[in-house]
Amino acid sequence: MNLQAETLRKIDEVIPHYPVKRSAALPLLHLVQEDQGFISNEAIEWIADRLEIQPINVYELVTFYPMFRQKPIGRRHIKVCRTLSCAIMGGYRTCAEFQKQFGTGLGEVSPDGEVTVEFVECLASCGTAPVVMIDDHLHEKVDAARARELSDKIKGEAKTANR
Repeated sequence: MNLQAETLRKIDEVIPHYPVKRSAALPLLHLVQEDQGFISNEAIEWIADRLEIQPINVYELVTFYPMFRQKPIGRRHIKVCRTLSCAIMGGYRTCAEFQKQFGTGLGEVSPDGEVTVEFVECLASCGTAPVVMIDDHLHEKVDAARARELSDKIKGEAKTANR
C-alpha cells in the first residue's frame, strides 16, 4: 500500500500512545482513509499486520462505523440526513434532487467523478431540517430548490477547477 510519508509518520506516532496496539485501529483507519480516500482490502490487511491482529478485527470496524468507506467517492461528498425530522421536512425530496442534478444513484460516483450523494443518519441539526453536509460544511433548511442552488454552485466550482 502506498501511503504518503506524512501519513506514515502520523501512524508511527499514534501507535505508541496505546498500551495495547489493537486500540490504535480506529485512529489508523481514519489516517488511511484521509490519505487514500477509502479503506481498501489491502489497507485492512496492512493495518492488521501493523497492529498484529487478524484482518477480520479491522474489517469489523470498517463495516460497523458508517464514516468508513470501502470504495472511492467523488471529489465532493454530499450527505443528506434521513432521520425523522429531516424526513418529515422533505429530506427524501432533497436527496432525490441532488441525485437528479448529478445523474447519480445513492452511494455512487457521478459520471463526471465530481460527486457522491449519500443518505446518512442524524447530522445533529433537527431544528433546521432538512440538513445536508457537503464535504465538511453543514447546510440547513435545504429543500429541493436550495439543493438545485447548491448543485449549481458545485458544478460551477468544478468547471473553474478543471480549467
